[in-house]
Amino acid sequence: MIHGNTEGIRASLLEEMEFLYQIEAERGVFAPRALLDALSDFTGRVRREISVYLTRGGEVTDVTVGDGSTVPLKAVNLRRGETRLCGVRCIHTHPGGDAHLSSVDIQSLRELRFDAMAALGVLDGRPTALCVGFLDAPDEDGQFPVYMTEPLSLRRLPQEELMRHIEETDRRIQAAAPPPVRRAKERAVVAGLADGPDDPSLRELCRLAETAGAEVVGVSYQNRARRDPATYLGSGKAEELNLLCQSLDADLLLLDDELTSAQTRNLEELIACRIVDRTALILDIFAMRAQSREGKLQVELAQLRYRLPRLLGLGTALSRLGGGIGTRGPGETKLEEDRRRIRRRIADIEEELAELARHRDLRRTRRARTETPVVALVGYTNAGKSSLLNALTGAGVLAEDRLFATLDPITRKLRLPDGTQCLLVDTVGFINKLPHDLVRAFRSTLEEAMYADVLVLVEDLSDENLPMHRQVVDEVLSSLGAGGKPQVTALNKCDLAPNASPGRENRIPVSAKEGTGLNELLSAVEAQLNALHAPRELLVPYARGDVAAFLHKYGQVQEESYEETGTRFRVLLDEADYERAQRLLREG
Repeated sequence: MIHGNTEGIRASLLEEMEFLYQIEAERGVFAPRALLDALSDFTGRVRREISVYLTRGGEVTDVTVGDGSTVPLKAVNLRRGETRLCGVRCIHTHPGGDAHLSSVDIQSLRELRFDAMAALGVLDGRPTALCVGFLDAPDEDGQFPVYMTEPLSLRRLPQEELMRHIEETDRRIQAAAPPPVRRAKERAVVAGLADGPDDPSLRELCRLAETAGAEVVGVSYQNRARRDPATYLGSGKAEELNLLCQSLDADLLLLDDELTSAQTRNLEELIACRIVDRTALILDIFAMRAQSREGKLQVELAQLRYRLPRLLGLGTALSRLGGGIGTRGPGETKLEEDRRRIRRRIADIEEELAELARHRDLRRTRRARTETPVVALVGYTNAGKSSLLNALTGAGVLAEDRLFATLDPITRKLRLPDGTQCLLVDTVGFINKLPHDLVRAFRSTLEEAMYADVLVLVEDLSDENLPMHRQVVDEVLSSLGAGGKPQVTALNKCDLAPNASPGRENRIPVSAKEGTGLNELLSAVEAQLNALHAPRELLVPYARGDVAAFLHKYGQVQEESYEETGTRFRVLLDEADYERAQRLLREG
């Protein structure tokens, strides 16, 4: 693609100029004669400056058209560090025939740290001479001196000498640079679609970045109704973020939504740092936190599903040649091979997770046979579920003021006030914009909430975004089919919000840290379990074996007595199953 000021240039001529991308420089050649002749010809025809970027591998990576006196030069994303040149030389034309470097050329050479800046004089479409400028090692004030050649004849262009000068200059600059200081943390800029820098989602993304070990050095936002399909934030905002990242010396840009592969690729072309979206960041945190075999497999599965549609190929450059009739040609490309390998690994992981899920189902069946009720702690990440588990059971699990401090589900025995034992399960925390691949991968783990008898919703009473977080938890529970489960809400961290009102029934203020409100919480859970499995009596005719099987499957049969007309069952059933049993009897 031809960049820059192409207005007024015929489309057919722009297509001809695409030929410049096909010219390659051999090793030891600074500027191929074919490239210089083509630049001169096109400059004479469009009467404007033209610049090309040439890598050390000899590939033309950019062609830009300017006006009659200047050409806009883009920042180069190939820069390998502050102690090196950028690895690209710029060759541009001067339509007036004068090959000497201008002050603008010299300034661009310093600012963009080019390997070299070359000016090609062009008169009436023919080259006159070539001038080349090189940087030298910085002086005591940190300024880069510039060495410039006299106008060189194209017939006797010292190609190898110019290339050696680039290598020597790079070595001198690297030798003069102070030893690099290794950063303890990566520097990150956070950006997203929001109304302002204090948007809750952006603040949460900052916390996620800190959890992953990055240092947030800047926050930016774009107030727009919909995402830009090409660059997520818009090309103008992307250019602004590029300057912001450079000014803050950022290592990566974190974006507050999941990007498409095209959006990521377009942003990487515009912004000279690593691009990471919210989904990739959360997956990275989960990879850090996973401890069990199942947890590690679930994270790997989510990462592979995320990567699969985002693989980028290299055309047919790394293809396998086919052989035989009808199979000659590029054959299977490296991209296709990578995709096949990922799909095979996904299938293997899914098979292993299915086996682990079968073992979990067996454990659930055993718990049902022993009539042990299950209570699950659910809630937004960092609401204090692990702290509450420790306070209630003395489990001693990791509990930190960080997002996703614990990942793998933990089950502990809990004794209720009436002496009944139940199992208390701590599940993985929920979060806004939870990646779909992560929900799919962790579905078997999240199903602990679906199969629990009672849910304890742990909420952070001191959280200013509590209504939004409560909505996220409700949506995730509904998607799992656990929205209708009996619930008790534990308003945790009540010591940080002493004036907050509990509100509705079964909303118990507690403090896992201070140990307050725990007895009231256990009493509320006990009441829910008792209401869930209230004792019922049903007389089932001997001919209705289906109803008897239903009671054994969904209830806890305490007593059976045989009467003249049928079997009298005393069974623990919840209200819904009791009504179903009565309906079965009526329909029979």
